[in-house]
Amino acid sequence: MSVPYSVLDLSPVVAPAEHDPTDTAPVTTALRNTIELAQATERLGYTRFWLAEHHSMPGIASAATSVMIGQVAAATSTIRVGSGGVMLPNHAPLAIAEQFGTLEALFGPRIDLGIGRAPGSDQVATHALRRLRGGNAAEDFPRELAELRAYFTGGFPDDHPYAAITATPGYGAAPEIWLLGSSTYSAQLAAILGLPFAFARHFAPQATMPAMAAYRDNFRPSEYLDRPHAMITVTVFAGPDDATAQYLSGPQHVAMARLRTGNPGRYLPSAEAAEVRLDPLALGALQPSSSAWIIGGPDTVRDGLQSVVEMTGADGVMISSMVAEQDARLESHRLIAEAMSDVTVGSAAR
Repeated sequence: MSVPYSVLDLSPVVAPAEHDPTDTAPVTTALRNTIELAQATERLGYTRFWLAEHHSMPGIASAATSVMIGQVAAATSTIRVGSGGVMLPNHAPLAIAEQFGTLEALFGPRIDLGIGRAPGSDQVATHALRRLRGGNAAEDFPRELAELRAYFTGGFPDDHPYAAITATPGYGAAPEIWLLGSSTYSAQLAAILGLPFAFARHFAPQATMPAMAAYRDNFRPSEYLDRPHAMITVTVFAGPDDATAQYLSGPQHVAMARLRTGNPGRYLPSAEAAEVRLDPLALGALQPSSSAWIIGGPDTVRDGLQSVVEMTGADGVMISSMVAEQDARLESHRLIAEAMSDVTVGSAAR
């Protein structure tokens, strides 16, 4: 049986090393490229197109995630569109219920609400986002998740302080809710609640198997699922051959290395990234995640994806392919779709 494949996009902002940081044209291009990518991947048979919430990162333009979901959904017709994810601690649950209730009212039952508990930003941006809120974000996450779901269902107890609130839009909406995670915490919570789970293997590969085991071992059937359903996010760079794919992965190597060493910036064009020589500290910071990237021509990509599916027993694969040049990015996703047509469901981890 074939494995569903989807897209995780961050709207990468590409600019040469010598650029005017106040120039918004690269941001406009990044957002328009995301819409074009969504249309192309819909034609290629991808199941979902998710956008990730990040803040204060010059190379990522998907910060206003709900806004971009609406733009992508308006430009497509069949692919599921959603968040990968909305970082719930950054928002009032009522606001998210209203946003996703609006999206479902406009675009029907193809809206996904992927929810994470990480900030998706540095400490300063996190404070700016949460400055009117108290408490510990991680500890509050289960309570805020329950609150969010109650706005959709009207499930507040009569004595709850928010029982009188009717989220409009929101009440009665049923976006497909996923929990996202890069550790066993969200895996266990998704399992207890009987929700689908998406694991961020693209930046926490070493935690993949413990998280998948925690999800499956603790799963409780619910009105949403009668069995565990897990998706794995994988970084993939596909080209006509291995050497070209390595070249196309250069901007992501540079961007991630700079981020890990506290110096984020816009993505470099591939030709400029190829000239960057990363110091050992930067390479060491990148290695734990980059070691799990799949980079290569069609055969390498197919074999790598098949290996991931067999190892994890994943029910679906979500692809992150942050190629700088739009034509090459579209081609990378086309080659990945071709590779996925030969990837079959694994059983080793089930």
